[in-house]
Amino acid sequence: MGGPSPRIGLNLRVAQKQILTPGLVQMVSVLALNKLELREMINQEMVSNPVLEEVPEDVPSIEEVAKKTEAEKPLTPSADAPASNGDRQDSFEEIDFGSFFDDYLDPGYKSPAVEVVEKPSFENFLSQPTSLADHLEWQLSLSICPEQVRQAGVSIIGNLNEDGYLIATVEEIAQSGNHQLADVEEALALIQAFDPLGVAARDVRECLLIQLRALEPENNLAQQIVSDHLKQLQNKQYREIARVLDRPVQQVERCVELIRKLDPRPGQRYNNAQARLIEPDVAFVRTGEGYQVILNEDGLPQLRLSHHYRRMLNEGGTERDVRNYVKERFTSAMQLIKNIEQRKQTIVRVCEAIIRRQKDFLDKGIDELRPMMIKEVAEEVGVHPSTVSRAVSNKYAHTPQGVYELRFFFTESVQGPAGGLTSLINLKRLVKKMIDEEETQHPLTDEQITARLREVGYSVTRRTVAKYREDMRIPSTHQRRVKA
Repeated sequence: MGGPSPRIGLNLRVAQKQILTPGLVQMVSVLALNKLELREMINQEMVSNPVLEEVPEDVPSIEEVAKKTEAEKPLTPSADAPASNGDRQDSFEEIDFGSFFDDYLDPGYKSPAVEVVEKPSFENFLSQPTSLADHLEWQLSLSICPEQVRQAGVSIIGNLNEDGYLIATVEEIAQSGNHQLADVEEALALIQAFDPLGVAARDVRECLLIQLRALEPENNLAQQIVSDHLKQLQNKQYREIARVLDRPVQQVERCVELIRKLDPRPGQRYNNAQARLIEPDVAFVRTGEGYQVILNEDGLPQLRLSHHYRRMLNEGGTERDVRNYVKERFTSAMQLIKNIEQRKQTIVRVCEAIIRRQKDFLDKGIDELRPMMIKEVAEEVGVHPSTVSRAVSNKYAHTPQGVYELRFFFTESVQGPAGGLTSLINLKRLVKKMIDEEETQHPLTDEQITARLREVGYSVTRRTVAKYREDMRIPSTHQRRVKA
């Protein structure tokens, strides 16, 4: 009569589950903060999240508390406790407070409970802020690329506005700077990988996509929303986006939560022209034959999770909406604590790599500063080069030779005497010394400085000397001449 009846059965399908991690965006921003900025951020978080509490000075450290919680029984309602609102399975047991800290600390690493080295005096002082152009040119100078691409990169940096957006087309930059178009495009791709993420974008869409591709490379849905539905996103038309993409509204809303945490104006952080108060974030302290990294955590609130709110989750009479809110606040609080600890680990490891390369400088002074590249430190620490850039950005170290910005230790190499390599900083210091000692009525020309440098073994060009002089804001020969 009819065809074969359809077969009814069960089908199993394996699919990847997409886990959105807005905390990853927070981790990037926390890493870039210096001590004073971190303290302000923690204070703001404690105001907005009641689950976060500051540990009093006479209370054990957060690591010691974490060890004790391993012995506590899981936070599940007791068998005798009545469940309300039919929520018998709604417990907080998915968060294991005891193992939480161990899960994100790398094997073998624990924050020291007691410092065995006497800390130096961390004094406040004023510092001129680093501009966005300075920060990008520093990263460009330490990037491995052809010279023509580097020059194109300088032109790109000169065409960024205060928000960090590129205000000229690559064709215009190539024409005005006499660059090859391919070199400009290569330089743009290079700079868009720099810190801050999203810099050198041509519009908001590209700015957000750069950040998403770096932070959430597997999150195709969030990238698709930004790429194809930015207008609906701005108008909060989440149901319309979900309908077009054939995705659940809840999944779209989770992506929106992630996108909201991105920075649409990445250049603004470097836009303050006023001198600012800073404290050294770390100290390099001599210990026997070597040095130890000591983090400056004086005045930083030490955080813990509220026992009051934890008890609230165990009480059977707590309403479902209240429980859900508290659980969300606990998750947010633990993510913050995790990111602060990861910031600490990253800074310490980067500083330890600096010490291994710059021990002679710490022992003897600036003449012994060695060339050091971001990429080689990133490979040793096991992170992306932009992570190293963020770890040293706007942070200072107290050393036996004085207080230095961590960026100071990263300098490109130049060919020195006897074929050896020397740091660019020391070559610039030599140029400055020559100019300081010149006869004011007969100042040295760039050609004469070049000749003297070649006599002592430095292979440089007159154009390079002129650039070094301009970098140090030293006037030209004509402007330096003093008439008798």
